[in-house]
Amino acid sequence: MITVVYLRQICSQNVLSEMLEVNPNSIGQAIAETRQLLNQHGLGVSPTTLRFTTPNALTDFLDRGVTPTRPRVPRVLSDPALTGMTRPDLVQMIERLAAHQAAQVERRRYRRRGAERLPGARGGVFLQKITDPERILATVLYQRGLCTRQVLAELFDVRPRTIGTALLEVRPLLEDDGYVPTPVAGPRFSTAAALLASVLGTSAPDTEQPPC
Repeated sequence: MITVVYLRQICSQNVLSEMLEVNPNSIGQAIAETRQLLNQHGLGVSPTTLRFTTPNALTDFLDRGVTPTRPRVPRVLSDPALTGMTRPDLVQMIERLAAHQAAQVERRRYRRRGAERLPGARGGVFLQKITDPERILATVLYQRGLCTRQVLAELFDVRPRTIGTALLEVRPLLEDDGYVPTPVAGPRFSTAAALLASVLGTSAPDTEQPPC
């Protein structure tokens, strides 16, 4: 149950550990072991369009139907017209890269610690403003030339520096996976509103911007 909730991107491991009053290390180990079993049996878990950053936000949604304050846009941004691939293909690619991303995060944390993790430590469980699947999605959109880093930062509600870091980390993973971006045929979007409008069918300001 914990693994399904986490893979649905409903909340972070930190939120799960708080709600269940379980050590974060136990949460992470349970997810790692169960995810491996799911992969072995070819079972995928699709992400939801909601994400809760605190236990209270999740319980408020369950008890009173209060939705999170931050709008979730990955479902919209995963439209094949933007990514150049079907949603199932995108999900499969994200699942293939999950283990590589986890190893990448652990190497980064090891460099920060300068040593192996001490027994009983929290294992570097911190809330990410942008999830690993979102990092892949953002990189795909950028490599297709759809928009700038600034536009992606606005879409994912993070700083441009966060997007830049995601691009540096994910691009080699995509290359190793054999991904070859197909350049977008239409104009480049200069604002987040214009990009979303192209998918949602709403009106938006002029979208054209010369490629960098």
